[in-house]
Amino acid sequence: MNKYCFSISRRTFIKGAGAFAVAATLTPGRLLGQDATPILRPIPSSGEMLPVIGMGTSQTFDVGENPAVRAQLAEVVNVFFEKGGTLIDTSPMYGRSESVVGDLLEATANHAKVFAATKVWTDGRQDGIAQMQQSMQRMGVDVMDLMQIHNLRDWRTHLPVLREWKQQGRFRYIGITTSHGRYHEELARILKTESFDFVQFTYNIEDRAVEESLLSIAADRGIATLINRPFQRSAMFRKVRDVDLPEWSKEFDCRSWGQYFLKFIVAHPAVTCVIPATSKVRHMEDNMGAGFGRLPDEGMRRRMVAFYESL
Repeated sequence: MNKYCFSISRRTFIKGAGAFAVAATLTPGRLLGQDATPILRPIPSSGEMLPVIGMGTSQTFDVGENPAVRAQLAEVVNVFFEKGGTLIDTSPMYGRSESVVGDLLEATANHAKVFAATKVWTDGRQDGIAQMQQSMQRMGVDVMDLMQIHNLRDWRTHLPVLREWKQQGRFRYIGITTSHGRYHEELARILKTESFDFVQFTYNIEDRAVEESLLSIAADRGIATLINRPFQRSAMFRKVRDVDLPEWSKEFDCRSWGQYFLKFIVAHPAVTCVIPATSKVRHMEDNMGAGFGRLPDEGMRRRMVAFYESL
């Protein structure tokens, strides 16, 4: 068995019940097709609704000027928006990804649709300011929807600037992130004492350590959650390579292992949006499918874990 406890506390479930109610009213009972309404979740600090499937760009968008590569990524971006996506998450840490995102948003005429999210990833106030200005220029936005402090780096220095720029209207929301479990205890302390609109961390069917910590704290504090590494950087697909989906996965409108993994995450009431990264059109179409139709309830999620761990 996985060493992490699998449970949703009553307090977390109650706080997330409103989001489930919204999803129930906006989501068809079956995965119908392109005209079906995507599942939406509210940003607690504002009530603004976000589709539960977003897009990450780590590794996948760090590309050069090759026209064929750019054309494929443009198609990925178009599919993302056609299927109801809005939130694209990137970072200066991801090489050329910010610039590529900005170029593709312009090339595909999708700037008006995007919920743009990036991060500050440097030390010092002035370097942070310069980097954030550069990020906005690279992505082609006058107002950044979400600016996050990447991997807690020099967060005490950057946080006052993020708050000031939010008050000025340069940022709509502010957040803090990590993709490393070793930072979870420090992040938990920060979330309990500081005010953020968003927090980003890793959560998936294999790594569930945050269920009784960060997810619970976010629910208690009214913080939206972005979930990274939903597939453990593709490691989970290797485990199920020759395994058929269980027949009962049809009960929550699941048509692939990718959707199995994503729907498990999205079904947690404290999750706002999950951000898988891909450079392939077929994978983007599949990922976006997880944001439609029915979601597993808590009992079904337990069954999903048990099946996965039995492999």
